[in-house]
Amino acid sequence: MLFRAIFVAMAALLLSHQAEATSASEQLQQLLDEHWQHANQEQIFFRKDPDTFRMNGPLPDVSAKGRERRQAFNQKMLQQAAKITLSQLTAAEQVTLRLFNYEREAEAKSYLQFDHLFPMQAYAGYHSYFAGAVDNMSFLTTADYDNYLISLADFTRYNQQHIDNLKQAIAKGYTHYCASFAGYDKTISKHIVDDVTDSVFYAPLAQQPARFSDKQRQHYLTAGSKLITDTIFPGYKKLHRFFTDEYMPACRNVVGIAELEDGAAYYQYLINFYTTTNMTPEQIHQLGLDEVKRIRNQMDNIIQKLQFNGDFAAFVRFLRTDPQFYASNSQQLLEKASFISRKMAGQLPKWFSTLPRGTFDIKASPNGGAYYVASDGSGTTSGTYFIGANDVRSEPLYNLEALTFHEAEPGHHLQSALAQEMDMAEFRKTLYHSAYGEGWGLYAESLGKEMGFYQDPYSDFGRLTYEAWRACRLVVDTGMHAMGWSRQQAIDYLAANTALTMAEVTAQIDRYITWPAQALSYKIGEIKIRQLRQQAEQQLGAKFDIRAFHDHILSSGSLPLDLLQKLTLEWIASQR
Repeated sequence: MLFRAIFVAMAALLLSHQAEATSASEQLQQLLDEHWQHANQEQIFFRKDPDTFRMNGPLPDVSAKGRERRQAFNQKMLQQAAKITLSQLTAAEQVTLRLFNYEREAEAKSYLQFDHLFPMQAYAGYHSYFAGAVDNMSFLTTADYDNYLISLADFTRYNQQHIDNLKQAIAKGYTHYCASFAGYDKTISKHIVDDVTDSVFYAPLAQQPARFSDKQRQHYLTAGSKLITDTIFPGYKKLHRFFTDEYMPACRNVVGIAELEDGAAYYQYLINFYTTTNMTPEQIHQLGLDEVKRIRNQMDNIIQKLQFNGDFAAFVRFLRTDPQFYASNSQQLLEKASFISRKMAGQLPKWFSTLPRGTFDIKASPNGGAYYVASDGSGTTSGTYFIGANDVRSEPLYNLEALTFHEAEPGHHLQSALAQEMDMAEFRKTLYHSAYGEGWGLYAESLGKEMGFYQDPYSDFGRLTYEAWRACRLVVDTGMHAMGWSRQQAIDYLAANTALTMAEVTAQIDRYITWPAQALSYKIGEIKIRQLRQQAEQQLGAKFDIRAFHDHILSSGSLPLDLLQKLTLEWIASQR
C-alpha cells in the first residue's frame, strides 16, 4: 500500500509538472503572438534590416507619441516574459525566450537614446528607403495596389513626423557632419520630376497584372498618378526645402559623435547594439590595427607572386585605373555577377546539407552601391542582390567574386532565406543582428577560397582588400568617433590599406561618420564565427563535419554573439 501511495503521489507530481510545462509553453506562445500582432500593426519591427523596408498600408508612426506607445508596450512584454518559468520550457523554447528577452531589453535601451534624430545617413535615409520600396515588392493583387495607394496617401504625415524629429536634432545639435552630407540634397531632389511617368513610384501603375479589368487598371492608374503628383512630389519638395534651408545650415562641424553632448555614451550604446558585445572603442581600435597588419602581409605576398614592378601603393593605383579591371557596361557586370553566383550554387551542397527554397534576383541598384534585400517571406517575392551596375567604375571586377559571395550565396541570401524557412517564432525570422548577419557575409567571402574560387590572383587580392576594408573599419570608425581622427585622416588610412576606388573610399568614410558603429559589426562577427569553427575543429577532430557546422550556425536565425557561442559550445558537446 505504501508503494502504491508513493507511486500515485509521483504520478500526480509528474502530471502537475507536465501541466506547468504546457502552461509555460502556452504563456510563451501567447506572448509571442501578442508581440507579433502589435509589431505588424505598428509596421515597425525592432532590429530588422532597414534595406528591407516595404510599404504595407499605413506607414509607421515615428512621432514622439508613437515611440512612447511602443515603449510602454515593450515594457509590458518584458513584465509578461518575466512571469514565464524558463526551466518549464523545451530547449528550443528556452532559446526563443532568452532571445525575446534580449531583444526587449535592447529595445528598452533604444528609447533612451537618439536614434530617431538620425533618420538619414550617407548610405540611405527614410526618403530613399521609401522610394526604393517598390523594387522590393510584388504587385499581384488588388489588395497590393490598395495598400500601395494607402501608403502613398500617408506619406504627408510620415514625412512631417520625420521632419519634426530632424528639427529636434537641430535644436540638440545632433545633426550630421557638414562635409559628409555635402550634395546629399540630390538624394531628395532626384525624386522630384516633371513627368509623373518618370517617377519610380509610377512603375507599379504601369505594370499592372494582365488579369486586372480595364476598369481596375484605369482606377489604379488615375488614383496612383494623382497621389504621386499631389502628395509625393510636394512631400519631397517640402523635405528638400527643409533640408537645404534649415538642416544643412545647422550641420555639425565636428566629425566624431562622441564630441556631442552625451555622445561618448551614445557611441558605446551603438557599439553594443551593432556588435552585440561590450567591447570598448579602444579594444576595437587595436583589434583593427592587428587585423590590418595580418591581412596586409597576405596582400603583399600576392603582389610579389605577380612580380609587379612597384610597391603596394603603385599596385593599388594600377588596379584602380587599368580598364581591364572594369566591366565595359552595366549588362556585362550583371552577367558576370550572375555567372559567379551560378558557379557558386553548384558547390553549395558540398558545404551545406540544408539549402533554402527561396530564390534571388540580381538587379542594378536604384541608389548606387551593392546590397541584398531579403524576401518578405510571403512566397511572392524573391531576395534581391542589388549591384552598382549603373556606375561600373564603382564595382571593380577583381572584387566581384567576394562581393557576390557576401551579398548572395553563401552569404546574405543563403542565411536570410533559411531563417525565413525555419520552424521558429515569427519575430526571429526577420531579426537582423548586424554582427551575426554581416559577420556571416564576411565569413562567406573567405569560405569561397576554401570552395575553390579566387583562382585569378587579382580576384584573390580583391578578396583580401575586402577583408582589409572591414578591418580598417574597426580603426577608422573608432578613430573618428572616439579618438579625434579627422575625416581626411580616415580617408587616407582606408585608401592606403585597400584597393577600393577613391570614390568608394570617400563614400565609405562618410558612411561611417553618419552611421556610427554599424561598420564595426562585420569583422567582429566574422572573427567570432571563425573562432567557433576553430573550437569545433579542435575539439571534434575527425568527427568535425563542415556541413553540419554550417547548418548549426544557420539553424537558429540571427543571434547575438554571446548566445551564438553558447549554443555552438552545446552543439560541439553534443557531437562528441
